[in-house]
This record gives sequence, structure tokens and C-alpha cells, in this order.
Amino acid sequence: MAGESAQERPIRIDVRADDALGDDDVMELLHRLKRREVSAEELRDAARARIDCANPHLNAVVRELDLPVSGDGPFAGVPTVLKDNEDLEGFPTLHGSWAPADRPASATSPWVRQFLGLGFRPLAKTTLPEFGLTASTESSRYGATRNPWNTAHSPGGSSGGSASLVASGAIPIAHANDGGGSIRIPAAVCGVVGMKPSRGRLIDLPELDRMPVNLVTQGVLTRSVRDTAYYLAEAERAYRNPALPPIGMVVRPEQRRLRVGVVTDSVAGLPVDPETREAVLQVGAVLESLGHEVSPVELPVAEGFGKDFLRYWALLAFAFQKAGSRLLGPGFDATRTELLTKGLSAMFVQQMVRVPLSVRRLVKASREPSYAHQDIVVSPVVGHPAPLLGQLGPDVAFREQMVRLLRFSSFTPLENVTGAPAISLPLARSRAGLPIGIQLSAPLGEERRLLSVSYELERAMPWPRTPAAA
Repeated sequence: MAGESAQERPIRIDVRADDALGDDDVMELLHRLKRREVSAEELRDAARARIDCANPHLNAVVRELDLPVSGDGPFAGVPTVLKDNEDLEGFPTLHGSWAPADRPASATSPWVRQFLGLGFRPLAKTTLPEFGLTASTESSRYGATRNPWNTAHSPGGSSGGSASLVASGAIPIAHANDGGGSIRIPAAVCGVVGMKPSRGRLIDLPELDRMPVNLVTQGVLTRSVRDTAYYLAEAERAYRNPALPPIGMVVRPEQRRLRVGVVTDSVAGLPVDPETREAVLQVGAVLESLGHEVSPVELPVAEGFGKDFLRYWALLAFAFQKAGSRLLGPGFDATRTELLTKGLSAMFVQQMVRVPLSVRRLVKASREPSYAHQDIVVSPVVGHPAPLLGQLGPDVAFREQMVRLLRFSSFTPLENVTGAPAISLPLARSRAGLPIGIQLSAPLGEERRLLSVSYELERAMPWPRTPAAA
């Protein structure tokens, strides 16, 4: 973990070096591997050295992994990391919490098996808040993970450890997953690319589909649109969901001009930072200059959507509290969970009579299209740039944490309920120099459309790949 000096003296962290990784994204590294200009071992060693350099400042690593380099798969040789809420046989999965037993997983999860099958060999497991229940990667077990753009600030959550390492230049691609914004939020505040795919697009635990509303999808964080596009294309080759239109390999913008809706107001009138609002409007103006038909729209949610989602979130926390041993393995100790988990669980008990109706409304929303008259929608990812560490930390009283969390992260849950894809692009920065991510969302199954527009915006509004390049 980082020492006190890193907390007292906020700095930017950029660990790029004149080594085998250089300043390349995944696609360029794969080209260099194919040309034998660099070896998989050299890339792994360079990434290990960068992680060792970055982690004392960022506190993003739970444990190092020592897996043999793979010679098979489209991503063989590319260094990466794995978020510590997915099982890898032989290593504990601790979910950012003191509650699970510290014992090795007996099997590898379906998604990680596919990830390994694509040639990835993670170098480490990364941090997350307890059970991924909040939007800042701070926990009583591992402390605070820091944002490489300014180490006094949060890297978001729950995939904050992975985002922090990608943004710092330690690795070019990292595992992330998203049940309420956990790919897009850290992507937004760390200045990287993060797509939440459509529900069912990627292989995952079959138990998730037995939930009333399956909120969770797997994915990756990268520094370029083409890296995300290539990952999705290869993942689709490994697992194809026939219920969704194929993505294929998207390599450039398409010619079709789209109907673009622009959202600037949050759920239930929650405040939105003026710089964030202005950044969204700027992206809308750029898209209009590129020939798209742009118009303002409102979030298509019922008045009680926020409360319904929060009650469902509380139901999940209650499940961890009451069925942790069944869900996460024997030895789970619910007394060691944090204030937020206990507070959400207590809220579920207090509002239990309202939960069935909330779930019924969310199920109905999950079966309806989000936007009937737009091809894509542009919105904030979060209500304001990265918060200071501690504002969403594990010691914050439950009610205050809820107020702060809702203001920060109310834009992302809609796509988790509807199952629609959404991507965060690092298209703007605040006056203080922090990244402002912009969300593009599209109807279910339309990842190809999002990637096409993302290429256009990457070309029109290029972003720095690491903090020091800003």
C-alpha cells in the first residue's frame, strides 16, 4: 500500500518508460509481437516493473500472480490484471472485504476461463470497494486506491484498481465489471476507455440470469477505442450470443449519420457539476458538426427509478449479509462487513414491503427500450469529477454516504437495468486537470454503433493516454 507521503503530497503518476511496453496500446503491442520486435517475456517483465513503480503511490494491487506466459490466443503476451471479485483457481477472491474467508478458490469462473483462453495471463489481482457496492475504491481491508491524475482523488469504483493501473501506464488493458457503473465510472474519472457491453454479450455466471434483473456485465478498460473494439471482437469469436446482433471487428467510423440525444440533467433533479454539463454539450456540438442530428432529451426513467434501483441494491447487500457463506464460500463472517453494506442491508429490512413492487417496476424497465427515438444518447457518466478520497470512504456514515453517492453516480444504473451497452470516453478535463468522461449509450445489442461513433470522437477530440501527457 502507499505510504503516508503519497497521501500528504498529491502527485500525478505516469510510469511509462523506455522499455518493451513503450507508449503502445494493445494493438500496437500485438503488431510488435507478431514482427518479433519484442517478446511476451519482455512485455511481462516491463509491466511488472511498472506496477512495482506505480503501486506504492496508487495502492491498486491486492496480490501479485505468477502465471506462465501463454503462447496461444489472440492476446497472448499482452500484460493485464484481474479484478478481485472473479475466481481464479488457487487464489483467494476477497471482494475488497474482511468478511470472506481467505482461502484459495477451488475453480476458475467462466468469464476468467474465457479471458485466459484469449491468451491473457493476469499479473495481479486489483482492488475494489467491499462487494463493489460503491463508486469509490476505498475499503477498510485494503485502504484507498488513488487516482493517477491526482493521488488525493478517488479512481472511482468499483473497478478502480484496474482503471488506476491502466491510466498510469502500468498496463495497456485490464479486467473490469459493471453492475451499476463499475466499468464506466472509473473509466470516466481516470481518463480511459470503458465499455459496458449488452446484457448477455459476454459469458458469465449462469446464476446471474436467475436474478430478477441481471445487472452485471464483464468487460475491460483500455486506453484506445480500437483496443476495446478488438477485445469485443475476439470475445465474440469465443462466445457468440445468438440473441444479440453480432459486433464483428469495428476498425473505423461508419458513414451512417445518427439521431443523437443529449442528456444533461440527472435523476430526480440531482445537481450536475457545471463543467461536466458543459463537456456533454461540447461533445453534442462536435457530433452535430460531424453531420449527426443532435437534440436535447431527458432521461427516460420513471419518477421513482432511483428509489427502485436503490432498494434492489439494498437487496443485494442483504443477500451478502445473510447468505454470504453460500454466495462466497464457507467461513464468511457477516460481522466484518462495512458500514455501507450493513446500512444497505438494514434499509432493505426497513423497506422490505416496498421491494417487490420496486423489483416489478425494474423488471418492466429491463424489457423496454431506453430511448425510442434516438440512435445513441450522450450524457455525463458521473455528476462531477473524481471526489477527494474519504468522501465515499468506508468510515462515512451511511446516510451521508448515500447522499454523496447518488449525486456522484446516478447516470449509469439505467443501462444496467435495461441491459443496453454504454461506453465512457475521456473527452474532457476539468479546470483542475481531472478527467471528465462522457457516456454514449445505444439500444440493446448496438455495441458496433457505439464503437463507430467512438472512433469519430477519438479522432475529433483526441485524449492523452496518461496523466503526464495531458
